[in-house]
Amino acid sequence: MATAGLLFGLGGTAAYTVETVLQSHGGGLPTSGPADAGGMGFGGPGGQNQSTEHLQAMLKGTDNRWAAATVGSHTAGGLELSTGTSIMAIGGFSGGDDSPTLAQFQQYVHDGQVRYFLAREDREGGGPGGFGGSADSAGNQITDWVQANFTFQTVDGTTVYDLQD
Repeated sequence: MATAGLLFGLGGTAAYTVETVLQSHGGGLPTSGPADAGGMGFGGPGGQNQSTEHLQAMLKGTDNRWAAATVGSHTAGGLELSTGTSIMAIGGFSGGDDSPTLAQFQQYVHDGQVRYFLAREDREGGGPGGFGGSADSAGNQITDWVQANFTFQTVDGTTVYDLQD
């Protein structure tokens, strides 16, 4: 009886482990267990599994100090590693830090140091203003400014603003 209880009790854990081993995982925040169709990242739902071939080519084709900027370093990490380009992580890890400020970012754009802005579709998490901070955090201010002043295109499921147009 104890053996049967142990087997049934560990069955879920074993299944979860097997599922984790069999799935492809990557990026700054790999997860364990079954894939979640509502995953966060570039490329929309399940973005880590979607091809980013065109987006990577765009970033590799830049000669700016930063090929792109995005809010939060965990969203930038995979593209930075896969393209060998510099991606500015606005607001630190989760986007809640006020670095760079809106004024600093505007100066970088004015000076032609940042080519693209990669918009995160999710402003949830971390706090009342999203991006891990307040509603007036640098990540939110910069995103609002970019959306108000530049046009976007969708590349491999990612909203991309060209900051040099």
